[in-house]
Amino acid sequence: MSASAALQKAIYLRLQGDAALVALVGADGVRDRVVTGAQRPFVQIASLESRDASTASETGEEHLVTLEVRTGEGGNREAQVIASRVRSLLDDTALELDGFVLVGIAHRRTRIGRDANAKGHLAEMVFRAVTEPE
Repeated sequence: MSASAALQKAIYLRLQGDAALVALVGADGVRDRVVTGAQRPFVQIASLESRDASTASETGEEHLVTLEVRTGEGGNREAQVIASRVRSLLDDTALELDGFVLVGIAHRRTRIGRDANAKGHLAEMVFRAVTEPE
């Protein structure tokens, strides 16, 4: 398994395993892939970009993880509440990765606005993570 796949799995499990977040988005509201026609609200792992972050003495990777919170019409406040919960679950937290060590994960930015393609709101969240092999 790659570091990015291990990170994606750990993020998904952390979000799916949180009762407070599941209460906000529903039992099927945390996704690691795009589901067309999905019921809102939901949180999905939208993209994961990885690059080499090795030093002269250590092997590592930097990952930019984009999560999307999508809500229905009139859901700006709902998007804010869900995004806040996601941030509290992931920012500067310890995650167990299969075959890798998470050096750190930090929230970089959140942008909330109208979803141009659907009637609703979109919160786009970006986290930066660094991993090393075990």
